[in-house]
Amino acid sequence: MDLHLSGKRALVTGASKGIGRATALLLAEEGCDLVLVARDPAALATAADLARARHQVAVRTIAADLASQAEVERVAAEAGPINLLVNNAGAIPPGNLASVDNDTWRTAWDLKVFGFISLTRALYPVLKERQGVVVNVIGSAGEAFNPNYIAGSTGNAALMAFTRSLGKAASKDGMRVVGINPGPVATERNQMLLKARARQELGDETRWQEFYKTMPFGRAATPEEIASAVAFLASPRSAYTNGTILTIDGGPG
Repeated sequence: MDLHLSGKRALVTGASKGIGRATALLLAEEGCDLVLVARDPAALATAADLARARHQVAVRTIAADLASQAEVERVAAEAGPINLLVNNAGAIPPGNLASVDNDTWRTAWDLKVFGFISLTRALYPVLKERQGVVVNVIGSAGEAFNPNYIAGSTGNAALMAFTRSLGKAASKDGMRVVGINPGPVATERNQMLLKARARQELGDETRWQEFYKTMPFGRAATPEEIASAVAFLASPRSAYTNGTILTIDGGPG
């Protein structure tokens, strides 16, 4: 299916690995030029080289920590005109109310929650001018309310509300705002979370792969499966989808 994305320009955050990198590569395959943002310049360069080599698109990288408002503003100033914004950066640590202290909670939210909100605000005028699309890659913990991932569940729920609220206003500007809630995805971060769960529940982090048995289809999603949904929702093929959030978790366990 031709998604009619050729010639568009997409900014993807958290683009150096996992879902972000898979999304960048798929958008490049669809003909998008890219602006890739992440904290690690070497990993960004590797992702950019891969996109150029495979798909011959223009790729710019901006190494930045989006937990900083000054860095958000720098990224917005350097990005240039874009049609698509994919907010994906952020990793909130696991833990319950007692184990996640205030500093950890605030630091994680500065990147994941306020990073999404601040970058969207900073780029909104550019996106409005081009009737663009914002895709927020959030996380299914915002629906599941896991007490052992309380900072992430709460932050993701906030981003779900942000997505739906902004979507109501965006349509008046010819824009769309949508979200994706991935369940477990086969990334380095997911492995870290499963190891933490295995330590807590099984007393042995090396048994983390046992949790795959409890997942639909006996596995986690691949980053490419999430990226495919991002590309479709960002495309004109999904032009009447706005203010909504797609859950991709394999279905009921």
